Amino acid sequence: MSHAIQRAFHSGELAVQREAGVERQAARLSRMAEPAGLSAGMAGFLAERTFLVLAGRAVDGRLWTSPVTGPPGFLETRSATTLAIHRVLPEGDPLHGLPAGQLLGMTSVEFATRRRVRINGTLSTAAKDHLIVEVEQAYGNCPQYIQQRALTHDVEPAPAEERAELSADDTQLIQEADTFFLGTVNPAHGADASHRGGAPGFVRVEGNAVRWPDYPGNNLFNSLGNIAANPEAALLFFDFATGRILQVSGTAETAWGEAGRSGDDGYTGRIVRFAVQRVVGGRPVARQVAHTPYPRNPQLIK
Repeated sequence: MSHAIQRAFHSGELAVQREAGVERQAARLSRMAEPAGLSAGMAGFLAERTFLVLAGRAVDGRLWTSPVTGPPGFLETRSATTLAIHRVLPEGDPLHGLPAGQLLGMTSVEFATRRRVRINGTLSTAAKDHLIVEVEQAYGNCPQYIQQRALTHDVEPAPAEERAELSADDTQLIQEADTFFLGTVNPAHGADASHRGGAPGFVRVEGNAVRWPDYPGNNLFNSLGNIAANPEAALLFFDFATGRILQVSGTAETAWGEAGRSGDDGYTGRIVRFAVQRVVGGRPVARQVAHTPYPRNPQLIK
């Protein structure tokens, strides 16, 4: 493997690519993993968005994944390497008051057209009314597994509640979810916030633990590579009927085994297992007014 490809991917990503047997396929896409700024097309896309997901560390150092919403224009591309977010995390969100100087992973999604952009960088400024991110990596993702939705942010405020374990309501929300976001971080290389989607039930709950199948994708393994290097992870679920969210922080690992075994809906041999450590739930953010499932969600394997 060339030194250029080794620089594009960190050791965790390379290890997962080798285990999956897709080193050559990943190498052909290695330029996606190289440092790249925000293009003019991305800037235009972000300027129209009202929804962003952010993965970062709270004041106490714990990793969380949180939604940030605002009117069109709240995401301002100031240059190819500078993104201004004209919103901050509200009180009650575990990332409220998140400190500057840390790695951030972000994803902005337009559910209605199933488009998304992933952005990774460093939070250089955390002011009272805005955040400034120095962008180190930005690229578009394919529309795979994105359920088509029209959202409204017209929701009734409600307080968030923190606890150590999943409640019965939390478990039901997760088991009915067809979408969630996964936050991971490799302290030496960067953070990542990625979208995961499938048929309702593709995320399983076992006591105070969660598991889901890793579906076929671009073979870069940004998230699983981060987990291979550092097990810290954070999940963000939505109850799109009511608008309320569920944030879960803990640790994750990838279980490799026979393709097509119970729970391996994507026939990849990879199932991610997540141990819950902290839970924050109850705050409404966005609810759906229309919904069309992704037409090629894998069939669930019981």
